[in-house]
Amino acid sequence: MSEDKAPTGAPWRNFYGRRHGKSLRGSQKGYLENDLTALRVHNVSWAENPSRKPLNLKAVFGDNRPVWLEIGFGGGEHMVHQAALNPDVGIIGCEPYINGVAMLLGKMRIQNVTNLRIHDGDARDMMDVLPKASIDKVFLLYPDPWPKARHHRRRFVNPEFLDPLAAVMRPGAELRVATDIEDYVRQTLEQLGDHDGFEHLGSPPQNISWPDWTSTRYEKKALREGRTPHYLTFRRR
Repeated sequence: MSEDKAPTGAPWRNFYGRRHGKSLRGSQKGYLENDLTALRVHNVSWAENPSRKPLNLKAVFGDNRPVWLEIGFGGGEHMVHQAALNPDVGIIGCEPYINGVAMLLGKMRIQNVTNLRIHDGDARDMMDVLPKASIDKVFLLYPDPWPKARHHRRRFVNPEFLDPLAAVMRPGAELRVATDIEDYVRQTLEQLGDHDGFEHLGSPPQNISWPDWTSTRYEKKALREGRTPHYLTFRRR
């Protein structure tokens, strides 16, 4: 599946995930109609920002707070958890799956967190416009495993994605990767091990989560189906 025709000047980027799932409940439609516009990070898309002018993160959050990034936040459990634990941090979440965006908005209302912003589109567009060395922590949690060998190039842990990610992370920034797929662990360790921008910290051990971790629906599904979660930590050199 590919995206609609890109605006003039935009690179052609295939998009292979889902944008819509089952029908939204009435309450979820209300969250999208009433809450999303105020929480959306603007000037990310090529249509809004064809010159790819870097975002003003101070304007996004209203101050100079540290900014974290979650790539593919699913239903938003982890983002809301981290936002509640770290109210002085701003967290941007990228998720093109509109059902997941609606779930996040509902959780934000329940938890009353205000330090989250949303890009409901391709994370690559966000990395185009984030200022260099501006992100203090990144989460890549249960990404699409693309299990077939011919699809491994679609996995996020490839240079196409890692190079721009490294560029927007501050020196010393942390990258956390969680997955229940053994081969994704292999490829993650290989690709980030070979990348000049990252070093593997080796802690916590691969089968022990981080102290501030909260289980997501994808992790719970993996455990129900007998798969072992792995937790990998890297640092931006």
